[in-house]
Amino acid sequence: MRQHLSSRPVRFVVAALAAVGLTAGAVGPATALAHPAESDGVGQFCGTNDLKLSLTTKTQAGGYFQIKAQAKPGITCYLDGLYPAAHFGSSTKDPVRHIEQAVSEPVKLSGSLAAYTGINPKSTNNDKGTKQRTLTVAVLNFEYKPVTFTLTEATTVDKPVATNWHSNPADAVPPVA
Repeated sequence: MRQHLSSRPVRFVVAALAAVGLTAGAVGPATALAHPAESDGVGQFCGTNDLKLSLTTKTQAGGYFQIKAQAKPGITCYLDGLYPAAHFGSSTKDPVRHIEQAVSEPVKLSGSLAAYTGINPKSTNNDKGTKQRTLTVAVLNFEYKPVTFTLTEATTVDKPVATNWHSNPADAVPPVA
């Protein structure tokens, strides 16, 4: 069973401690804080490299993209109940924003268990937007190997939004603009 060294909050703490150590002139070996994962993987958070992501175009709710995440074989991990880091096209200056106001429960992924998020490319009710042919998705916003999907047709994008990750696909339908 593969285990991650740390969860996102622990990574931020480690980065902050490293920055303090560097500015304070500390020398010597660095110590990493390990995420307290059980031997069976409980407590392990998913990274994009742990997952198989797939995209389905949905027509309900005005049309959206459903992303399904499943753990790769041999991996058991938890996906935070947050929205994914995502953007359309090659520019990251207009990222997908969250539509839900609260954090959902973490979703356990293992075997056939899956998590779902819904991404609405156009949350506005106007004629504005740009045509995009790709959607890039990552579990965390600082991952260097996100997954990029080529869309079947150019999609109009204007202030895109996403739901949190959910275990039930019905809970991952973004509201209509």
